[in-house]
Amino acid sequence: MGNVFGRERQPSRVTEQDRAILQLKQQRDKLKQYQKKITLQLEKERHLAKLLLKDGMKERALLLLKKKRYQDLLLDKTEVQIANLERMVQDIEFAQIEVKVIEGLKAGNDCLKQIHEVMSIEEVERILEETQEAIEYQKQIDELLAGWLTAEDEDAVLAELEAITQGEDITLPELPTDPLPAVSMGETERKEPEREMLAA
Repeated sequence: MGNVFGRERQPSRVTEQDRAILQLKQQRDKLKQYQKKITLQLEKERHLAKLLLKDGMKERALLLLKKKRYQDLLLDKTEVQIANLERMVQDIEFAQIEVKVIEGLKAGNDCLKQIHEVMSIEEVERILEETQEAIEYQKQIDELLAGWLTAEDEDAVLAELEAITQGEDITLPELPTDPLPAVSMGETERKEPEREMLAA
C-alpha cells in the first residue's frame, strides 16, 4: 500500500550490536528459566527418593538419585553458560562505549587540525612579532612625549626641585590685576551659607 500519508520511513536506530545484545539477553533469560525449572524438579526428585526409600524401593530411589546427579551437572553447566552470556553482553556494551570514545577523539582531533590550519606556527610567530613591534613603537612614542622638555626646561625643573628641598621661597607668578565680574545680590545671599558650611 506504500507509505501511509506519504511519510518516508526513517532508518532504524537499532544497530547490529543492539540486536546481538538483545539475542544474548534473551538466551540468558531462557537459561535462567531452565535453571529454575531444573531446580524445582531436583527438589521434587529428592523428596520422591526419600519416599521410595521409606517404601523399601531402594533400587528405584538410587536410579532417581543418579538422574538427579546428572541434572545437577547440567545445572552447573547452565550456570557457566549464563555467566558466559552475561560477560559477552558486557564486552559488547563496553566495546560500544569504546567506539563512541574513539569517535569523540576523532572529532576532537579533526577540530584541532582545523584550528591548527587557521593558526599555523608561522601565523602565530608573525602575530607575536607584530605585537612586539607595536609595544616597541608605543615605547618610542612614550619616550618622545616624556622627552618634550628642552634643556632649559629640565634645568628649571631641577632648580625648582632644589629650592623645594632647601626650603627657599619660590617665585610665584603675579596675581591678575583685572577687576572681578559683578555679582548680583541674590547670588551673594545663596553663596554665603555655602561659605559658612565650608568654613565650618
